[in-house]
Amino acid sequence: MKAALQPVPAVVMYQCHTGFAPAAIAPLREREIHVWHGSLQPSPAEVAGLAQLLSPDELERADRFHFEKNRSEFIFARGTLRTLLGSYLGVAPADLRFAYSPHGKPSLDDRKTVDFNISHTEGMVVFAFARSRRIGVDVEKVRRDFDVEEIAERFFSVAERLALREIPEPQRYPAFFHCWTRKEAYIKARGEGLSHPLHQFDVSLAPGKPAALLGTRPDAEEAKRWSLWDLAISPEHAAALAAEENPATAAAGD
Repeated sequence: MKAALQPVPAVVMYQCHTGFAPAAIAPLREREIHVWHGSLQPSPAEVAGLAQLLSPDELERADRFHFEKNRSEFIFARGTLRTLLGSYLGVAPADLRFAYSPHGKPSLDDRKTVDFNISHTEGMVVFAFARSRRIGVDVEKVRRDFDVEEIAERFFSVAERLALREIPEPQRYPAFFHCWTRKEAYIKARGEGLSHPLHQFDVSLAPGKPAALLGTRPDAEEAKRWSLWDLAISPEHAAALAAEENPATAAAGD
């Protein structure tokens, strides 16, 4: 019989910086999730150095960006991702090869032991890494220049829309973005992106309440297999992490 409660992995936060060295990056343990975050404002020298790690198809993708700012951000994000993955796996960053799901989620082509996810928004990038469990991460800049209820009516579940209306107006924008990042992190972890109907599951959003996947449809048991966390990155950003129960850990409780 499966154990009633599986151990929740520990989320360890790190700050991105230049000059990563393998000795400075702690090992990624089975019951840990490592989250790296940093400013997405790379210097030309950083971009030039990290570009040397990218594959030809990544460099071609970078060249398709119209603006230099977007091109530099892409190179910085992919180069940093390669550096961190290379350290966790003991592999040269330039030797890593990626595969992509039908909905665009990247994974390692020949080394499946580490799952990862990446998200970036205005001025911020976030990476997440775990062993033997699906994970997703999302970060958004908290904005106040749109009608949150209008967007919620289009994308949130009935329970989430009702909960949002109960929140005092000054807190409604942060609550909206906490809801949005929690939902995005979950569907990114599943590898489905926005192809997964956002109204088919509920997340918490009330101020002061912990991040949680409250309900999933049509499979109500799905919610029990996932954990959500808010990531305290900056006062201007909302960020969330979703992680699946480790299948190996779950099997041990059978």
